[in-house]
Amino acid sequence: MVQGALSDLKIVEYAQFISGPYCAKLMADLGAEVIKIEDPGLGDAARRYGPFPQDIPHPEKSGLFIYLNSNKKGITLDLHTTTGMKIFKELMKGADILVENNPPQVMKRLGLNYETLKQVNPHLVMTSITPFGQTGPYRDYKATELVTFHMSGLGYDTPSAVDDWEKEPPLKAAGHQASFLAGIMGALLTLFAIRAREASGLGQHIDLSELEAAASFTRITVAVLTHGTPPMGRMKSERPEIFRPFMGIVQCKGGYVCTIAVEDLHWRSLMKLMGDPEWAKDDMCKNRQSRSAHAPILEPKILEWTAQYTKEELSEMMQQAHIPCFGVADVAEVVGSDQMADRGFFVDIDHPLAGKVKCPGAPFKSSRTPWQLRSAAPLLGGHNEEILCHRLGYTKQDLVKMREAGVI
Repeated sequence: MVQGALSDLKIVEYAQFISGPYCAKLMADLGAEVIKIEDPGLGDAARRYGPFPQDIPHPEKSGLFIYLNSNKKGITLDLHTTTGMKIFKELMKGADILVENNPPQVMKRLGLNYETLKQVNPHLVMTSITPFGQTGPYRDYKATELVTFHMSGLGYDTPSAVDDWEKEPPLKAAGHQASFLAGIMGALLTLFAIRAREASGLGQHIDLSELEAAASFTRITVAVLTHGTPPMGRMKSERPEIFRPFMGIVQCKGGYVCTIAVEDLHWRSLMKLMGDPEWAKDDMCKNRQSRSAHAPILEPKILEWTAQYTKEELSEMMQQAHIPCFGVADVAEVVGSDQMADRGFFVDIDHPLAGKVKCPGAPFKSSRTPWQLRSAAPLLGGHNEEILCHRLGYTKQDLVKMREAGVI
C-alpha cells in the first residue's frame, strides 16, 4: 500500500457526531493512524443517525457513522473509571494528536484539560472543537447545528433575496455545514500545530469554535458593516443593483439553473437567445442600473422564456452564448455525474454489516501520496484486543475483567 502523507502521525479521537470525527477522518484519509474511543454500550451518537439500509436503525449500519469513521480503529473505554483513565493516558503518551469535541466542563471534570495532558505528553497537540469555544459567556452552552448556523449569520442570508420576508424567513442550509466547516478547520489547524512542533518540539492546544468557523464564511457582510454601510436586507428590492435581474437560481422546465446575466455583454447575448424581443429595446433595458430598477417587470418576462426549456437545454444554450449557466443538480444527479465518475470521487465502502455504502471520497488528486480507503468504519469496540493487548500489553483475561467491570 502506498505510504500516506500523514502516515507518521498517531491520533487519538475522543469525539462524537460530526465536527471532531470529521476532523480526525480528514487526517486518517491521508494515512494517519486514528484510534477512536467510544463509550461502552452506546458508542458515538452518530451511530443512532441514519440513513440506515432499508431504513431499519442499527448502531453498526449508520451511513453517517460509516462515512465519518472509515480508515479508523475503534475501541471502547469508560473514562469515568480508574482503569479507563489509566489506559487513556497510556494512549496519550504515544499520541501526536488528541481530537475531542466534548463540553469544556466535561474534560475538566475528567482531568483531561490541556494543562493536565501536556504533563503526560508535552509534545501533544490537542484540538478541542466545541459550539462556542473554551472561553466566553457561552462556553458552557449546548448547541445544535441549527443554533450555530443561525448564530453565525449564515442563516440570515439564506435565502439571500426574497420577495416577502414575512413569508420567507431565514433558513438553515441543508446538512450540517457548520459542523463540517469546523471539522475542516480543525484538521487544518492541527496540521499547522504539528508543523510548529517540528520547530519548537512542543505541542499546543487548539481551541476551535463551531460558531466562529461558520461566521468565517459570512462573506463580505462584516466588511460592509465595518465601513458604516447598513447591512444588506433580505428583500430583493433591498439588494444592490448588481444582483438584478437574472442572477442566481432561476426556475426552468422541471428544475433550476444557476446563472448570471447582469453585465451588458451577457445581457445582450441573453436577449439574442430570446429572439431579441421588442421590450428589450425599451429604455428600461439600456444598462444594468435601469434593468435593476425595472427588475419586477423584466424578471417575469425572462422566467416565461426559461420555463420552456430544461436545465440541460438552458445550460447548453447559454454556455454556447458565453453566459455562465449550470444546472442545479440533485443528489442522484451528482452521484451519476460523468465528471464525478471520471475522477472517481464516490467510493464504495465495503462494511462487514451494512454491506456496500457509497460515500464521498477525496476532492483532490495527489501524485505521490494519494487518498486511500484502507478500512471501513470500526464496529463498536472492534479493535479492543488489537490496541489494548497487542499495543499496550494487556492480556485477554484483562479484557474479560474490563468488560465485566464496564471499562470497555
